[in-house]
Amino acid sequence: MADDYKHGEMDITAQEKTYDGFVTFTVRTVIVILAVLVFLALFAS
Repeated sequence: MADDYKHGEMDITAQEKTYDGFVTFTVRTVIVILAVLVFLALFAS
């Protein structure tokens, strides 16, 4: 059974979509946080 495995033949489409979604979410979250910090720095009393 171990002989049936071939490196690189697994379908990783779902994992790639999940990773891309995570990276997109993280980047957008960081941008929003930075925008809020700039807003607070400029307009906070």
